[in-house]
Amino acid sequence: MQNDYLKNLSKAGLTFLVILSLFFIVKLLGEWRSYGMMGSSSANTITLSGHGEVTAVPDIATIYFTIESSKKTQSASSEEVNIKTKQILDFLKTSGVEEKDIKTEGYSSYPKYSYPEPCPVYYNSMGIMPPCRASETKITGYTVSQSITVKVRKVDDASKIIDGINKMGVMNMSGPNFTIDNEDGLKAQARKKAIDDAQAKAKALAKDLGVKIGRISNFSESGNYYPMYYEKAMMDSAQNSAPTPAILPKGENTISSDVTITYEIR
Repeated sequence: MQNDYLKNLSKAGLTFLVILSLFFIVKLLGEWRSYGMMGSSSANTITLSGHGEVTAVPDIATIYFTIESSKKTQSASSEEVNIKTKQILDFLKTSGVEEKDIKTEGYSSYPKYSYPEPCPVYYNSMGIMPPCRASETKITGYTVSQSITVKVRKVDDASKIIDGINKMGVMNMSGPNFTIDNEDGLKAQARKKAIDDAQAKAKALAKDLGVKIGRISNFSESGNYYPMYYEKAMMDSAQNSAPTPAILPKGENTISSDVTITYEIR
């Protein structure tokens, strides 16, 4: 009887341990599943993209040019560059360009050399090459160069200013490059439109899915800047007998923003 009692007690204890183990296993599996759902970005988030852009007419025209002189001495070359620079600065001042918008981008001075001529290859009737003395390398002059960038805030005057500077004998003239002074402000406007676009898409999708949008868990942005041109004549040549400056359509500049936002959902 005692042995049967002990056997029954042992079986009961073993059964209890098995049930208790199963209980903890099921509980752990439930917690692991719950943790996995909360930690999985694909299970409890949605990701939407948004686009926004703004356009504006450029209010700055940037031009670039070089003043260069090559004379026998460095001082002569430098003096000629200084004279031309002063003439251009005076012209820009009378054209309404402020001093703060004129910037020297580079200044250089270097010598020019004459290189020795090679000895001619020939033989006399006796088959002997006569001696040849190569000429020496010498400095023949100096080149002085100054590069300047100018911001023209009255963009309609850009063509007239370029024409006037060219008449003073500059080199490497390039531009105008039409830009916008307050570009950061336009970028902020484009970003705001892109975010609003993404939020509207997220709300619509959440409504269709029957869920609620939570906090933002991730955000990224990329943007583009590109010009859009249109034709605009800056002077009517039929009413003016003077030479007509080049027609420079300034068009519109477009700044865009593309955002990607990840929202938690409940």
